[in-house]
Amino acid sequence: MIDFTLSPTQHQIRQNAQSFADTHLQNAHTLYTQPSARERFRAIQPVYRRAVEAGLVQAQVPSEYNGLGYDLIDMALLTEELYTADVSVALTILGTGLGLSPLLLGGTDEQKRRFLAPFTNRTGVPLASLVHSEPGGTANAVSHGLATKAKKVDGGWAITGEKLWAANSGGWDDRGADIQCVTCSSDEGVMILLVTREDIAENATTAYKVLSHPETIGHKAVCGPHIRFDSFIAKHVIARGSGAQIIQGAFTASAALVGAMSVALMRKCFERTLRFAKTETRNGREPIINRQSVADLLVQMKMRCEAARALTWKACATLQSGGGDGETAHLAKIFASDSAVQCVVEGMNVVGVSAYQVQMQYGELLNDAVCLPVFDGGNVGVRRRELEARFKLDGYSPWAASFAKL
Repeated sequence: MIDFTLSPTQHQIRQNAQSFADTHLQNAHTLYTQPSARERFRAIQPVYRRAVEAGLVQAQVPSEYNGLGYDLIDMALLTEELYTADVSVALTILGTGLGLSPLLLGGTDEQKRRFLAPFTNRTGVPLASLVHSEPGGTANAVSHGLATKAKKVDGGWAITGEKLWAANSGGWDDRGADIQCVTCSSDEGVMILLVTREDIAENATTAYKVLSHPETIGHKAVCGPHIRFDSFIAKHVIARGSGAQIIQGAFTASAALVGAMSVALMRKCFERTLRFAKTETRNGREPIINRQSVADLLVQMKMRCEAARALTWKACATLQSGGGDGETAHLAKIFASDSAVQCVVEGMNVVGVSAYQVQMQYGELLNDAVCLPVFDGGNVGVRRRELEARFKLDGYSPWAASFAKL
């Protein structure tokens, strides 16, 4: 039986997330008005601390390691509520979950018990980062390898190379996140090395450096710096040779959550546009919602949001049941993120030229939305290519993912 009814536990998760968002995130944007990306990121630290205390980081850790053990559907519910309220703080919280995913997928039991502890005790401001993207891009990493290299040396592995866009990787003080899972090419294939702040302190000061904090048009308080490793000695190995499979697993799960982020922006845009259409006459005799052209645009926006949410939940359910190979997650990421951009443009068309004013906040919505198709594995360079490769396989069954047993 197909059932989209939330369980009592899921309703509680959504309610708790909504309560946290209403209390701590709705006005978080007033904290980060500083002129530089680095300063804006640091300004959200008090709100992030509140998130840690509320268990929003602990939620992303399995229960066997003292986490709350949220599954993917739980995370989709959490993501939608947080992201609707503030994209920067939400992405920082979720970026820590993504940063922990290689450890969760490939680490030993001893590594998990050791390194996950700071993320489950609800104190401090611990950050984790999956350090994968590179200045030259990673769409061709499977065929051409990563530019960042790891070489076996006395005392560990020497990392040399540059990374860019990895959320939280610089930490609050440019001396690194509490945990960085760094992907590298090596003689053994793709490796994942775990780097701690203690490791950074033990290396030469020039071995790890934040080169810059790129200014972005949206997500204004997110940390995704350009960093350099120069013969940096890492001691902890998460994966040798199997790193590519672990990274693929991490980014397949995150694809579904980008679907939830996209739903959040469409939801926010629809609600704002609906209020406008029901109250504004635009010098006419009645609210513009009574105009068929306006109503049609609103219907299109609502359909995009509902379809994206359903596909996102389907992707989450398929992945957490072990069914399928991630196809639905890629579809959800592509469809939902592309739809988010179109939804904002449709909302602006309802409002008209007034939507071009800063105070109407459609520009802010659009700047946040246009990031979704190009980050976390770009739709063109990565996600569509993943699907293309599946379609080309001999014996590919077009509807196996659609009717997989859950």
